[in-house]
Amino acid sequence: MQIGAGYRDMLLSGMSTTLLLSLSALLLALVIGLIMAVLKQFGGRFIGGVATLYTTVIRGIPDIALMLLLYYSLQIWLNNFTDWLGWEQIEISPFGAGVIALGFIFGAYFTETFRGAFMAVSAGQLEAGLAYGLTRRACFSRILFPQMMRFALPGIANNWLVMVKATALVSLVGLSDITRAAQDAGRGSGKILLFLFISAAFYLAVTTISSIAIHFLSRRYSAGVQELMA
Repeated sequence: MQIGAGYRDMLLSGMSTTLLLSLSALLLALVIGLIMAVLKQFGGRFIGGVATLYTTVIRGIPDIALMLLLYYSLQIWLNNFTDWLGWEQIEISPFGAGVIALGFIFGAYFTETFRGAFMAVSAGQLEAGLAYGLTRRACFSRILFPQMMRFALPGIANNWLVMVKATALVSLVGLSDITRAAQDAGRGSGKILLFLFISAAFYLAVTTISSIAIHFLSRRYSAGVQELMA
């Protein structure tokens, strides 16, 4: 069954938007998650408590409710801030709002992933590094981080796959992602099932390729580590 050029271009644009949104949100979520995990693990009682409050609240509210809340509240807060400074109002695009919302939401899940990975690395190795004269930064980058990534990759992979599928929620705020493009193309052509199937196949392809890439990353970070067989 052939697809018109206009609908094909619409789908391709939606696919590229979804991929860019997913990768941008992933980068933001990784940064937030790593920072919050460090604060929870090494930041002391007060700072760690703030990070714990963040993860508890975000993980306790449905993603769709947080998406809508952040999308509309971000623009309101920004308008109030620019009015207070006497600046012209700055409008947040649906794409920018989607990246911020997804990154902020999934940052909470990455926080727990990284924190669990930090805890899996023996503290004695860091003490040995400090005893050999390494700085704390060197201990983190050369000892803690490489080993932490080996333990964190399964959780990162799972969160990434969920995040890719969660990008469909951004269509609710007007972003022309693959889900929105499939719906528009389906209504225009009267072939809604065909275009929704194409949308589902796209997500399946992305998650399959991602799983293969993450498998190779796991092998890289597990180099020299002998896994115990049951």
